[in-house]
Amino acid sequence: MTDTDLAALYDYESGVTANFVSSVDGSVSVEGRSEGLGSPADKLIYSLGRELADVVLVGAGTVIAEGYRGARRERPLPIAVVTARGSLTPDLPLFTDTAVPPIVITCASASLPALPAEVIVAGDSEVDLPLAVSELAARGLHKVNLEGGPGLFGAMVAAGLVDGLNLTLAPLLAVGEASRIATGPVVPPVDLSLASVLREDDVLLLRYRRRNSS
Repeated sequence: MTDTDLAALYDYESGVTANFVSSVDGSVSVEGRSEGLGSPADKLIYSLGRELADVVLVGAGTVIAEGYRGARRERPLPIAVVTARGSLTPDLPLFTDTAVPPIVITCASASLPALPAEVIVAGDSEVDLPLAVSELAARGLHKVNLEGGPGLFGAMVAAGLVDGLNLTLAPLLAVGEASRIATGPVVPPVDLSLASVLREDDVLLLRYRRRNSS
């Protein structure tokens, strides 16, 4: 399959698509980082998710744990960070190493320092995720690439905001106490349809869409 074919297969018109990698036994990380599950195929889908999106959506915990940097490419892609706790600081690489200012999505009760970013206040004591997605859309950012972490993914699922999932299945049994790809309150299961399956050596690239999602 060519790069053009792959982009056509994974493209979408709007909505939130989550991109995750997991071990066969459901671990989302090895030694605390998703990098331990990575492969050339996973990196390709990760990069493709960013190429196809208008904005990356990610939780502050993932930004800090994974050492996120800002977008640095010909078409700078804004990174929107969700935080309700004010844990972001202006010295993070996300703010110091970027071609475009990030977007920080927070709530009124959070105590944030001055950050070189556009700040969206969505909600009072917790981040109102439907409002946050609406605020991104109002800025012309309709194709949202959700990169983590598990808590934000779980909250987005609970809010009915996830339209698709691109899941790379790494051929590993990681065991340990690592999280699954989505955590949070118990909600009714979301029915998915399998849109495509690709294989690269022992790695499976699975693409799901929420059933009846446009």
